[in-house]
Amino acid sequence: MPDMIVELEAIIADRKANPKPGSYTNTLFDKGLNRIAQKVGEEATEVVVAALGQDRDAQVGELSDLFYHTLVLMAQLDISLDDVRAELARRHRPE
Repeated sequence: MPDMIVELEAIIADRKANPKPGSYTNTLFDKGLNRIAQKVGEEATEVVVAALGQDRDAQVGELSDLFYHTLVLMAQLDISLDDVRAELARRHRPE
């Protein structure tokens, strides 16, 4: 089974390279970095609210929204999942 986060990263990259009318992802790209970053902040706040007072389904939903918007921000910044993986690996290598 394909990794959905990797698949979503590819879909977002495709939307950036080949805009699709009516696509929410393209709406975000059209609004630019400030709006995309703002959405990540809003979603992060919603994750905290869900973690502290909502049920598991709401928590999973909010975390999913945060992951998606983070991937859009990463695409806007030309940062890939591989870049993040490499940084995490670097941080966790034994010294």
